[in-house]
Amino acid sequence: MPAVVRLDGRSLTIEDLIALASGRSSLVVDPAALALVGSRHEALLEAQARGAVYGANTGVGANRHERTVPASSADGGGSHALRLLRSHCAGVGPIEDDRTARATMVTRLNQILAGGSGISPRIAEALADALRDGAVPTMHSWGAIGTADLAALAELGLTLAGERPWRSGRAPVTSIDATDALPMISSSALTVATAALALDRMRSQLRASVVVGALTFLALRGNPEAYDEAVHTARAHPGQAEVAAELRSLVAGCATPVRIQDPFGLRVLPQVTAPALDAARGLHEAVLGELNAAVENPLVTADGVRHHGQFHTATLASRLDAVRGAFLPVLSLSAARLGLLMRPDMTGLRAFLADGPPGSSGLMITEYVVQDLLTEIRVGMQPTAAGTLTISLGLEEHASFATQGARSLRAMTRLAPTLLAAELVAAVRALRMAPGRLAGGTAREAFDLAAKVLDASMADRPLGDDLTRAADLLPVLGGL
Repeated sequence: MPAVVRLDGRSLTIEDLIALASGRSSLVVDPAALALVGSRHEALLEAQARGAVYGANTGVGANRHERTVPASSADGGGSHALRLLRSHCAGVGPIEDDRTARATMVTRLNQILAGGSGISPRIAEALADALRDGAVPTMHSWGAIGTADLAALAELGLTLAGERPWRSGRAPVTSIDATDALPMISSSALTVATAALALDRMRSQLRASVVVGALTFLALRGNPEAYDEAVHTARAHPGQAEVAAELRSLVAGCATPVRIQDPFGLRVLPQVTAPALDAARGLHEAVLGELNAAVENPLVTADGVRHHGQFHTATLASRLDAVRGAFLPVLSLSAARLGLLMRPDMTGLRAFLADGPPGSSGLMITEYVVQDLLTEIRVGMQPTAAGTLTISLGLEEHASFATQGARSLRAMTRLAPTLLAAELVAAVRALRMAPGRLAGGTAREAFDLAAKVLDASMADRPLGDDLTRAADLLPVLGGL
């Protein structure tokens, strides 16, 4: 039976989010959290009756000073809530995949259960029912700048209201009132979900890169002195010492080194990987904070309604920039190691690990693939938090652009597997050509797993299948 995740607005983890989004777990809603949603909804209704509450009985953005009119006298009877959702539903751009859409729904539901939105409990119940039923909305990417995913969440709201069809699955239709529309879209749930899914892939790829790097180390008969504990105690960066310890374990029992000092591709692997580990931990902390936060504007508390700027995701944006900036050197170092594996003076084998008639190209083309991918990644490396803007009649003059940072990390993690796969294919081929260089333990397990799925032929042939299989294997290596 699938595991059950209890959503309470306080304790959702990235692992549970992914399990729910992937359908590996089912959910239950904490009754106390749902009761809190109900009490805060009553508080919002009371505040609305007493005076102006942004978005509930006023316009939004530059229209915030305009009081809304009863539904019966405006727009042919259309409610303020539906007008707000319709007007914010851009519905343009790439369509989010099912996993991301469901992760967005889980994120939004858990944030609602934190109890600060003032939204109706029935909206939370409808979201929970849709998730249980396996329903997936159509959500377009474009229309967010790191200050709430207004366009995409308006699509979700209109889908819950029955104005847009579910892409798959079926879910009950629910009514959306004036106090529901703005709370529904006042969140960066899609951005947070995108960041969480990309971070999960990046951490797995980071771990796999160390394992693949160890195989390259063995193939090149590297010198393990660079990973010695004394070296990494001398400058005590915890992440660096952690990676060095892992590498010592992976290469234990290696062949006698052939160099007093290795090229940087082997020698600085701990130093280059450690910042990416640290940045990933920082992003993990930021994502957890967003998953379990009441971020809606206005915020409804036990003693009133407060208008604020909590929708601004500056911390998330800066952590996303940091992760991308720290992960790129890990990938470029993998490319450097691939270059070492092509060199006969480094391997003691033929150039490009060829094994055929004179003039055979071996794995020559893999370097072109890797440099293509690295350049694609570099093109998207501008820090998104450096952006500026002025919109909504000049009244909104700043944004975090965390949304673009999350998308950039997602793109990076979609390109990285093939890049790392090229090094894995080359390392496995080199070790097949010189099996005496293999060590035992986890490195041997990784080699055996790869050798089972990679073509043993070393003749010149198309390499796409091997690169694809090696890329598919990386999550397994990342879990060793």
